[in-house]
Formats: sequence, C-alpha cells, structure tokens
Amino acid sequence: MQLILHPADLRLRHTFTIAHDSRDVQPTLIVELRDGAFSGYGEATATRYYGVTIAGMAADLEAIRNTIEAHELANPETFWADMQPHLASNPFALCALDQAAWDLWAKRQQKPLYQLWHLDSSNSPLTNYTIGLDTPERMVEKMQEWPWPLYKIKLGRRADTDLETIRLMREHTSALFRVDANCGWTAEQTIALAPKLAALGVEFIEQPLPANDWIGAKQVFEQSALPIIADESCILESDVDRCAGYFHGINIKLTKCGGITPARRMIARARELGLQVMVGCMTESSVGISAIAQLLPLLDYADLDGALLIANDPATGVTFDNGQIMYASENGTGAQLN
Repeated sequence: MQLILHPADLRLRHTFTIAHDSRDVQPTLIVELRDGAFSGYGEATATRYYGVTIAGMAADLEAIRNTIEAHELANPETFWADMQPHLASNPFALCALDQAAWDLWAKRQQKPLYQLWHLDSSNSPLTNYTIGLDTPERMVEKMQEWPWPLYKIKLGRRADTDLETIRLMREHTSALFRVDANCGWTAEQTIALAPKLAALGVEFIEQPLPANDWIGAKQVFEQSALPIIADESCILESDVDRCAGYFHGINIKLTKCGGITPARRMIARARELGLQVMVGCMTESSVGISAIAQLLPLLDYADLDGALLIANDPATGVTFDNGQIMYASENGTGAQLN
C-alpha cells in the first residue's frame, strides 16, 4: 500500500465569512492510499481556528509513512485504532487517512461503502446550502443566486441585527432556514430570539453560545423555543455524553473527531442518549463530501454543501439535486480525482 499526498487550494465562489473567520481560498489535503489497481481517497481542510495547517498534517503523516504503508488494512476500524496513537494530536490528518482507508477497503470489495454497512439510502435527509455572513442585502443575493429548499444561515455578529437579516431573507424565499450563530450570542439573547426565529421558519439554532458556556447551554436547552444543536461544544467522542441534557442534538465534524470510524460511534451513542444527529463539513471538495455522505442514512440533518461552495473542485463524487445528495456509480465513497 502506497501513501500519496495531494495538497490543493480550493477557490471559494464567494468570500466565506462566519463569526470568527473569513476566507476566499480553502487549503486542503487529499490523502490517497494506493493498492495495485485501487486507490482510496480522504480529505481534511486546514483551519486557522483550530491551528491546523497543510504542512502540519503532511508532516505528521510522513512521520508514520512506513507504518501506514506496511499495514494490511484488512479492517478500517483496526487500521484507525493502530493509527490513532500516532495521530492523536492531529485528528484532521487522522480523518483524511481514515476516509481513504474506508474508501480503499470498499473498493477492494467492489461495493459502495454505505452498502457494505447495510444502510438504506432511500430516506436520507436533504443537505442545506450555507449562506455566509455578509451585509443582509448581499446575503439575499447569494441566496437568490442558488435556489435551494433549505438554507443554513451564518449569523452571530450582532443579535439585534441578526433577526433583521432573517426577516429580510424570509421576504425572498419560502425555503426552510437553519441558523448557525457560531458562538456569537448569549443565553439571554438566544432565548429571546428563538420564538421570533421560529415564527420566521427557522428549524433549529446551531451553537449559539461559546463552547464552554455550559451554564448558559443548560438555560437555553430548558427555555428555548427552538432545538439547539451543538457544534463547537461537541468535537470528540467523549463530548457526546456531556451534551445530553444541554443540547437537543449534535453536529459531528469528521475532521474534528478523527474520521468516519469515531463518527459512527458518536452517532450510535447520540441515538442511545436521545440526541438528534447532524453531520457537517469543513468546506471539503468532492473527496471529503463523498466520504461524509456515506453516513447520510444514519442522520437527521446534513450540512454537506462544501463541494458546492468551491469553484475548482479537484474531484468527482456525489452529486446534488435540489438538496438531495445522490451517490456516484463508483464503488467505495465514489470519489475520484480529476
């Protein structure tokens, strides 16, 4: 088995702004595991917020190249367990490697990955399309440029103007809204805004409070008129249990938790605790999105629009039709580099 690294810069269709970051280019690292005629692909993007760089991921993977290439990869879960001690401090690199391992494993068996998990894709949730922070008028323009049945709207700069933004956007569409405040509100603001947002067709609020405000989270959980979904408060497997009783659901990011393998365990544990489950992305190309999409039949909500936000996708994989994600005809995750 051969390890091949493919760094790339993904150009965004629009400047993408959230409460704590703004960018026009998204650096990414695509990991390839090649075994004869088969290649498995995985991906993780860089992020300043978590201090993750392409150089750092590449260096950590190169440091264990011999260990990776010597592995038989008979079982991706065993492979993850063997790699995790080496990459415990870099879950993004571990995620890309884990995705590639699952893709290669399924391609060896000449089956789509979700089918090897015995999942039924007929009732998978739609994915939202994300509208990044901007002036309210520009956010309306972005929405109108991309007609979609379901929008995730980034807010969190100022609670007083955030409500007016939603009101303005509602004048131009009947689509369902989700709101992501990216830790930008207080508990009091969230509780006050929730019934007004609900009246404007908002389905839930994602991570309104700072990640470590558990006192506020409990207050919001008990008093909010809308469900609250954890994002920054739920990163690792160990966070799932803590979120029970503080959030109505969790948003799992594969790059943050270390890949498909721990994400599947997080989903199972969330179900045991009665939590709703969403899986999101970090503006990956079709490589990462196709890997994440294998989990769709297990989810309540999906935020897998990363490949739609970039202008120079270096790969093919899943495709989109008005919010519905359709699997590629290829085996594994369906991802192929152009």
